[in-house]
Amino acid sequence: MGYQAEIESGREAFSYLIRAWHERNGWSHRVLPGLAEVLDLGRIHNSQVSMLRNRKLASPGPEVFLALGRINQWLVAGAGDGPLAGHPDLIEALSQGSRPLLSNSGEPLGPGDLLEIFVGLVPPPRAFDLRIAEDEAPGLSFALAELLCAGRPWRLCRDQVLAAYPAAKTQRRERFAAVMSGQRDYSATELDAELMDLHRTLEGLGVATEQAISADRFLEVLRQKARLQQQTRPLDLAEAIRQELVAEAEGSG
Repeated sequence: MGYQAEIESGREAFSYLIRAWHERNGWSHRVLPGLAEVLDLGRIHNSQVSMLRNRKLASPGPEVFLALGRINQWLVAGAGDGPLAGHPDLIEALSQGSRPLLSNSGEPLGPGDLLEIFVGLVPPPRAFDLRIAEDEAPGLSFALAELLCAGRPWRLCRDQVLAAYPAAKTQRRERFAAVMSGQRDYSATELDAELMDLHRTLEGLGVATEQAISADRFLEVLRQKARLQQQTRPLDLAEAIRQELVAEAEGSG
């Protein structure tokens, strides 16, 4: 792998790391910049956080990694709310979630660690790597439809599920409906981009709050369902229809 491909891979991995960090803590884009400014730990802007999440910030300055790494270490140190006096919005955000980024060995990631992930020298911690492989996308699409409809036909739950799906763009809603009805599968890239809104669909259905099931846990549930489906050998279609007819006949007899 050439250095450009390595950096691109690292930038992609870093975007998942930042997205997972925000989603697990329920943070808005303003939390990290606010902490950096109030605690004087570096400098990062709301727009930079957004671009990092969306893989659009190609060359962040050293102050970005300094801010993110120091904030992460501050979270682990358990400094309390004292330094944040006068900033109730930040205190409230941290009361909702203050989970730090930890390495596979349980150590907090610092500025240097984050820089190494961004340039592709090391992978992100396993617990914060949500990347979806292309070959697993069809199975995850099937598992998604099974989960959100609880195994029922799409026509019986279509209105309720579409009402819970938060995306407003017509193209995305039509694509979501096509996946749910089995007319197509999401690609890995599409699932990456859709994951957070698909997770929010659970909340819209009244199934769980964000605190009850995180985005990464949601993805793991889909992966488990997809693996189970692969292990279950389906009946021959004709045989399955015969069994349905027999069951119907016995039920009406």
